[in-house]
Amino acid sequence: MATRWGICSAGRISHDFTLALKSLPPEDHQIVAVAARKLEDAQEFAKRHNIPRAYSGYEELARDPDIEVVYVGVIHPYHLSASLLFMNAKKNVLCEKPLAMNSREVQQMVAAAKMNDVFLMEAVWTRFFPASLEIKRLLAQGEVGEVKMVRADFGVPLLHIPRAVEKELGGGALLDIGIYCLQFICMVYNGERPESIQATGVCLDTGVDESMTVTMKFSGNRMAVIICSLAVDLPNDALIVGTKGTIRVPAHMWCPTTLLVNGKETHYPLPEQCQPLNFKNSTGMLYEAEEVRQCLLKGLKECPGMTHADSLLLAEVEDEARRQVGVFYSQDHQ
Repeated sequence: MATRWGICSAGRISHDFTLALKSLPPEDHQIVAVAARKLEDAQEFAKRHNIPRAYSGYEELARDPDIEVVYVGVIHPYHLSASLLFMNAKKNVLCEKPLAMNSREVQQMVAAAKMNDVFLMEAVWTRFFPASLEIKRLLAQGEVGEVKMVRADFGVPLLHIPRAVEKELGGGALLDIGIYCLQFICMVYNGERPESIQATGVCLDTGVDESMTVTMKFSGNRMAVIICSLAVDLPNDALIVGTKGTIRVPAHMWCPTTLLVNGKETHYPLPEQCQPLNFKNSTGMLYEAEEVRQCLLKGLKECPGMTHADSLLLAEVEDEARRQVGVFYSQDHQ
C-alpha cells in the first residue's frame, strides 16, 4: 500500500520534493493534497503536479483523514507551528532543515511527536544519498583508520535572497547552509557531542551571519572545522582524514554524487528528472522520502539515520555557535 503524503507549502523546495516523490513508484508513494497560505497558490501547484486536492491554510491539510505523513516545506520560523499542528492531528511529519530555530523548539517538537505517538524526522536529505551511506560503511569498517580531522564548507552567493538574509525569515549562513556542514561532522563522529566549540563570524546589518567558521574539538584529540558563507562561492567539498587514509566528497558535499576514497573515485549518479529543479541535485530527496516510507512500514517513530538526538545535537551546536558570533532570533527570547 502506498505511503500517502500531504505537502505543506507550495514553495520552491516543495516543488522539488514533489518531483522527487513522483520519481518513485506510484504504488509506494502518493501525494494526496497540497496546502498553501493562498488557495490559488495551492491550486496552481496541484494542477502543475497533478495532485487531487488543494487547501487554503494548513488546518485543512491537518484534518484530511487520507494523509499519513506531511512534508513541511515552509520557511524556518514556521517549522515549529506547522509541525505541531500536524503532529497534534496525529500526522507523521518530515520537516525541512533546520528542524527548528533553536534547541528549545526542537525539544518542543520531539515532545509533541512522543505525546501524539507519531513519526518525526528532520529532512537532512544528504544522509540518505548512496554516497553518504557508503561513507558510513567505510568508517565503520575502519577504511581510513582512526578519523583525526574533518572539514566541510558550503558557500554560495545568496545575499540577494530575502529568505537568506532577513532575521524575521530565519536568515543566516549557519541555519540555512552551514547546517549541512555541521550534520556531516556529526555523522562522521557518530553523533558525539564536541568537547569544545569555537565560532567566529561576520554579521550583516540585518543581524544575521553572513559567514561563519566553527572549530570543534572531540574526545581523543579529534578535530573538525566548518566554513559557511552567503557571500562567496567556496569549494563546497568535505574531507575526512584518518590515520590510514582520506575520504573526499567533492562539490557539492550536501548532495554528493562522487566519492574519492584514498584517491579512488566512485560515482553515484542520480535518476534523470523530467522537469526543471530549483535546487542542485534535489531529485536526491527521493532517498529521504523512501527512508520515511520504510520507517513507517516498520512502525518507527524516529529514523535511525537521523534521530531526534541527532537533531537536538545539531540545534545545540548551532545555538552555541550563534551565541558566540552574536546572532539571536526572536525565538531565542521566548
